[in-house]
Amino acid sequence: MLNDNKPLYSQILGILRERISQGEYVTGQQLPTELELAEQFGVSRITSKRALIELEREGLIYRRRGSGSFVKKRDEAKKAVEMKTAPANNRIISMILPFVSPNNSLEHMQGVANYVESKGYYLSIHNSDWNSERERELLISLPKRGTSGIILYPVSTQHNLDVIHALHVNEYPIVTLDQYYNLLSMGSAVSDNFDGGYTAACKLIELGHSRIAFISTVGIQYRSTVRDRFFGYSKALSDNGIPHDIDLIFSDLPREAEGVTAVRREFYKNLLLRLQELRVTAIQAEHDMVAFDCMKAALELGIKVPEELSIIGFDNNDMSIQADIPISTLEQNYAEIGRRSAMMVVDQLESGTIQRERAVIPVKWISRQSVGPGPELQDLND
Repeated sequence: MLNDNKPLYSQILGILRERISQGEYVTGQQLPTELELAEQFGVSRITSKRALIELEREGLIYRRRGSGSFVKKRDEAKKAVEMKTAPANNRIISMILPFVSPNNSLEHMQGVANYVESKGYYLSIHNSDWNSERERELLISLPKRGTSGIILYPVSTQHNLDVIHALHVNEYPIVTLDQYYNLLSMGSAVSDNFDGGYTAACKLIELGHSRIAFISTVGIQYRSTVRDRFFGYSKALSDNGIPHDIDLIFSDLPREAEGVTAVRREFYKNLLLRLQELRVTAIQAEHDMVAFDCMKAALELGIKVPEELSIIGFDNNDMSIQADIPISTLEQNYAEIGRRSAMMVVDQLESGTIQRERAVIPVKWISRQSVGPGPELQDLND
C-alpha cells in the first residue's frame, strides 16, 4: 500500500484524509489508535502519530487526551479537505539572500521567480545583509508566518546549522543555492566551483605559469564556493606536477581588503608587492572584485598585465568587463541555479519528496586580455 516515493507519514495522512472525505469515517467516529495504524501500515508508532498530528492541524479531526482521535463534523472536515487539496493561490516561497545587487542576485531571483510563478506560487525576497543572526531570525520566523518553503543563499556554511537541520528533518521544504552544507543531506543548487577553479589554474599552467597565487577575502572554511574553487586550483597543481606552496595561498584577508576605496587600494598594493617578492606571475582570485582590485593595484605599481602578471576572476560580472584591462573569468549560470532550486522546493510541496540532490550547474570559461604567457613560454618565444 505504501511506497518509498513519499514520506510514510504523508502517505498515511493522505489515505486517512481520503477516507474522511469519502465518508468512510463519519462525524464523531473514533479513528484507529497510533498503535493500530502502525500495525495496519507496517510503520513505527512515531510515524503513525505524526500522521494523526498533521490530520489534526488540517482541522479534520480532534484529539481527546486519553480517549483518542475523532472525526469533526462533516461540513467542517469537508471544508478542511478542500482547503488542503485545492490549488493554493496564496502560497508563498521565500528567498533569503545575503545581498541584493544588479548582477548575480537579480539573476538568481529571476530564475526562481519565473519557475515558482509558473507553478502558481508567489515569491517573497528577504535580505540577511551578510548577518548570520538576521538569517537565523528569518529562518525561524518565515515558516511561522505561513511561508510554504525557503530557498536560502547562506551567509556561510558554518552558521545556523541547528535551525536548518531542524527544518530539513521536520520535512519543511528548504534548499540552498550558491552554497551547500557538507554535514546536511539536503537539496542545493550550485555552480561547479571545483571545475571552475580547476579550469582557471589549468589555463594558467598551460601558458607556462607555475607561481600561481590563490587569493580570497573569505576563509576557505567558511563557504563551499570558495572551498571548492580552492580545491579545484589545488588539484590542477597536483595533476601538473607543481608543488603546493602555502606561501602563495592568501585567504581570510583582513578588513582592509573590503574597506573604503583608499584603504582597500593601499592593502592590495602592499599585497602585490609581497607577491612580487614571492616571484608570483599569476593570480587566481576568489571572484571578480578581488581580481579587479589586484588589477588596479598592479597598474598603479607599474606592473604590466598580462606581460608580468596574469589575473583570473570568477563570476563574469560587469566589473570584469569594465576593467582597464578586461579580466578573464568563469561565468556562472545564475538563472539556472535559481530555477533548479525553485524546482526542488516546488517538487517537495507538490509530491512530498524530501530533497537531497545537489544540482551542480556547469560554469563557462571567458577569455579576455588579463591572461598571457608565463615566463617559461615567454623564454621559448624570445
